[in-house]
Amino acid sequence: MLADRESQLLDNLEEALADPLRSARSFEGEMAESRRLRFERRRLALLVALGDLSGRFDLTRVTGLLSDFADDALDRAIRTAIRERTPDVEPRGFAAIALGKLGSRELNYSSDIDPILIFDPVTLPCKPREAPEDAAVRIGRRVIELLQSRDADGYVMRVDLRLRPSPEATPIALPVDAAISYYESQALPWERAAFIRARACAGDIALGEAFLAAIRPFVRRRAVDYGTIREIRDISRRIRDHYAQAQAFGPKYDLKRGRGGIREVEFFAQIHQLIHGGRDPALRVPATRDALAALAADGRIDADDAAALSAAYTELRTVEHRLQMVDDLQTHTLPAGQEALDNVAALHGLRDGAALIERLRPHVERTGRVYDALAGEEEPRLPADPETLEACLKEAGFDHPAGALRIVEGWRGGGYPALRSPQAREALEALLPGLIAAFAQAPDSTHAITRFDAMLSRLPSAINFFRLLEAQPGLRQLMSTILCHAPTLAEQLGRRAELLDGLIDASALDPVADIPTLIGEMAARERGADYQWQLEHVRRLVGEKRFALGAQIVAGASDPLEVSYGYARIAEAAIEVLARATVDEFERAHGRVPDSELVILALGRMGDRRSPTPRIST
Repeated sequence: MLADRESQLLDNLEEALADPLRSARSFEGEMAESRRLRFERRRLALLVALGDLSGRFDLTRVTGLLSDFADDALDRAIRTAIRERTPDVEPRGFAAIALGKLGSRELNYSSDIDPILIFDPVTLPCKPREAPEDAAVRIGRRVIELLQSRDADGYVMRVDLRLRPSPEATPIALPVDAAISYYESQALPWERAAFIRARACAGDIALGEAFLAAIRPFVRRRAVDYGTIREIRDISRRIRDHYAQAQAFGPKYDLKRGRGGIREVEFFAQIHQLIHGGRDPALRVPATRDALAALAADGRIDADDAAALSAAYTELRTVEHRLQMVDDLQTHTLPAGQEALDNVAALHGLRDGAALIERLRPHVERTGRVYDALAGEEEPRLPADPETLEACLKEAGFDHPAGALRIVEGWRGGGYPALRSPQAREALEALLPGLIAAFAQAPDSTHAITRFDAMLSRLPSAINFFRLLEAQPGLRQLMSTILCHAPTLAEQLGRRAELLDGLIDASALDPVADIPTLIGEMAARERGADYQWQLEHVRRLVGEKRFALGAQIVAGASDPLEVSYGYARIAEAAIEVLARATVDEFERAHGRVPDSELVILALGRMGDRRSPTPRIST
């Protein structure tokens, strides 16, 4: 036992518990850094466990001490790895970004650490004629060896580098610029959630903090990314499915992954931080209980729910620590055997395993209910079998169910660029029941689904679009109404899928600007653009704005007379811009007619500025 091996710590236990980190480091004898770190780790584990079991250290103190040691050990491993290769150079240009529980300073006794290793090719010390990329990989391997290799003295900590971008294809240490580029342009939704708890924890801290500052817009978006939120919910569902045997509460229950467990408290807080943290810096706190408190104080979640989840997290994490005190096992599962369960209960100050189960039950049940309300019910899906699906389409009201079946099967086959990825097809599946129900109600359901199919064929990517439609029924209803009841607008949408952008961000429902503003927008020209580019530019903007006005009519968002005046303002601005461009083009080709000017007269409804289809004379 550790107490036998480190009996000298117990001789002055009060002093040792006053500063466990200092006491863990205070022992005599010269030794290699790797061995010294192993000694420190086991000494600290003993002191933290004694402070924990005696009630002297609360959960925050326990996890903070373990996390502080991990930061220090990782930093010393990086410096050792660099100095072993280049002894006369200051260690710099290599940093560790802490994610997960290390990032939020919530490590448990047997936690892995999940860093991302980055380096600066300009400042990283290298051997002569050595490429920085090769040096960084060798340093990273040595860091892992120093921390997780085992001998008679144990090990320091396990290191998991699989949270880095594309771990199956990328080196273990990434150039900082390449890492920034990845997170700005290619990162997956779940990676945003991972960085909620990120911090620079070891090595060149300035390099790590500069990296985090550069990718902050990727993590903290002002607009809600419904794809990310759905991804986290899907992770939770997959965890429940994968660990199905550990979901039932009682012996063998998984404190971390079970329904109502630690992970669901963490996900609950992170989802709300993703929704609101982009606009409110006060919510950008990494620790789970701090995040719950901040969300409740800001009115983003129910205060009673926040208090209940915080209490559950404290109790579950504390019992998790009791499990890991036994043989230093990386486990989160309550023992199946009565004797082992009674032992864990005794460590927690309870009479037996049954008392431990009853102590945890209300926390688990309350957490499960709160998280279930956030995750929602299991979504209905359309049948996969073609015959059953065709019958379903017929029952829904499609006038040509066989044709609709062919279109849906084409989507499921991933024939369009926007549907090539499994994630896109999964997002479509979640949306299909509501979409099909809306199309079936159209006067001509075949035309409605055909127009949507034409629009879909032109989209380069559609995952976030599908998830946005799923999350915002009002937007889905507006698009369905356009496709079903406004043939002209539907044809425009089918030809130009980019018109969706105005519906997605609701800018299509904004009032039309005044004529000078419209002229400024239409007259903007790219450097070197010619007359034909100007014509196409105005044609595109007029099309977008006319579509937007039509959408306002369909949505009932504007008074029809105001829409009519909007059409007239668009027409007048377009005429002004194109007239100037035409005169300039004529002058370049033929010269200017002396003492001449072009006059355009608006007649009819265009004349009184309310014509959607102006007639002009020149």
